Amino acid sequence: MSAPRRGTPDFLLLFLTFLLVCFGLAFVFSASVAEKDPWSLVMSQGSKVLLGTLIMFFCMNVDFRKFQKWVAPFLTFSIILLLLVPIIGTEINTAKSWLYIGSFGVQPTEFAKLAVILYLAALISKKGDKIQDFKRGLAPPLLVVGFICLLIMQQPDLGSTMILVMAAALVIVVGGASLRHIFTLGMGAFMAVCVIGVVYFLKTKGESYRIGRFTTYLDPFSDKQDTGYQIVQSLFAFGHGGLTGAGFGQSIQKLHYLPLAYNDFIFAVIGEELGFIGTALFLLVYLLFLLRGLVVALRCKELFGMLTGVGIVGMIGIQAFINIGGVTNTIPMTGVTLPLISYGGTSMIVTLMSLGILLSISREQNVPAKESQQRVHGRKRAL
Repeated sequence: MSAPRRGTPDFLLLFLTFLLVCFGLAFVFSASVAEKDPWSLVMSQGSKVLLGTLIMFFCMNVDFRKFQKWVAPFLTFSIILLLLVPIIGTEINTAKSWLYIGSFGVQPTEFAKLAVILYLAALISKKGDKIQDFKRGLAPPLLVVGFICLLIMQQPDLGSTMILVMAAALVIVVGGASLRHIFTLGMGAFMAVCVIGVVYFLKTKGESYRIGRFTTYLDPFSDKQDTGYQIVQSLFAFGHGGLTGAGFGQSIQKLHYLPLAYNDFIFAVIGEELGFIGTALFLLVYLLFLLRGLVVALRCKELFGMLTGVGIVGMIGIQAFINIGGVTNTIPMTGVTLPLISYGGTSMIVTLMSLGILLSISREQNVPAKESQQRVHGRKRAL
């Protein structure tokens, strides 16, 4: 008997993914024109997009249930990479978060974020209602997540830690954990972070680069030549863009005024070149992309698929919010990329890989009704 035919992937989600990736490539090119070799940056990003697309298509054509069986080796692999970072990692921009094999570099943190989402989705779908019991259900996964967060903070990478914690919390809450437990743990974690932050601030007397990011958030113009320089230049970019923008390729701030214009601050270049109207349209498309991903996730009838999808969409959405919030000085800057848009190989590859899993989940929703009923009956007979 031949295997039942799977449905087609969600066309709108796939189309929006490629639309955002192409948009990102165009602005990586625009934002890097002032660099010594802009074409090398674009070609490098293009090669990562190609590799990520191939991985996305592979994941899209794998039954998403198989990822549940691959959780343990993937999580172990991610933890091993994180353990290697302090030993043989390379420091870039004050953070030791890269592993290099020749000229090829990877950020293990990006793999860890997806691994944690898959791990939590698999564990919660297996435990069922036991997740509401703190000792037997909630505590074990929290210990694993906490251990991984400690490894990431050793780099240190506060932005990625925040993304991982919030995405993990989203999966746990949607998975049915006790809100009382979540609230108590959340308050405890918040108080612990506040105490650690105060101690660290007093120890460094406010001179630390990372502490400077938070104090500058309150008034970036108070030190616009040092700790507030990036934010001030970013705000100047939005101001220059105005309502209709300076035009594609016409940004002034990217001409070595705005550091990392093609990476963390690419949204500022978008704001300057497209203006308020163009930026608003871009954000609407990005929001539509996230909403479509959420619809795909919530339509999944299997808990593992639903939690995985929610976690993936949450991971991308939270990271986008932290990036855009930091660039616009809405929240303190933490230095994370804008998913599918910013220059960054590992981030692009892992994001496309995650979307491949989400598209695999969508294929189960597009199976013809007759074949879907036959598949359900076949599973019942197997049980």
